[in-house]
Amino acid sequence: MNFSVNRLRQCIEPDYRKKISISRQCELLNLSRSTYYYKPAKADDLTLKLLRLIDEEYTSHPFLGTRRMAKYLEKMGYPVNRKRVQRLYYILGIEAVYPKKNTSKVCPENKIYPYLLKGLSIDCCNQVWSTDITYTHPR
Repeated sequence: MNFSVNRLRQCIEPDYRKKISISRQCELLNLSRSTYYYKPAKADDLTLKLLRLIDEEYTSHPFLGTRRMAKYLEKMGYPVNRKRVQRLYYILGIEAVYPKKNTSKVCPENKIYPYLLKGLSIDCCNQVWSTDITYTHPR
């Protein structure tokens, strides 16, 4: 079973009078002690300001990627690099809106033709011929 880290932390009873120590409880739950004792650091004021600015600009322009957002923040007077903007995008759970690859979806209206050479032993010349009907748009 997959339990979240917070759920596993709640399962540990830190009372020192218990028979099972914290390290043993962590071991039984397959949770490292450092994960149990970890306290996340608070975000500083600049990071919160950047998150707010990114959220506002992304709401009005959802097609902006991290490069253009970094340039936007630089124009606003916040010298940040692209990697920091990528991290902040990840925290906010956003990504630029752009067309993604759509190569693996099959159109249900298209007929699927069987492979006619399956199991056929090809042992002489001119026994099997092939052609390609790929369409290329003229430019």
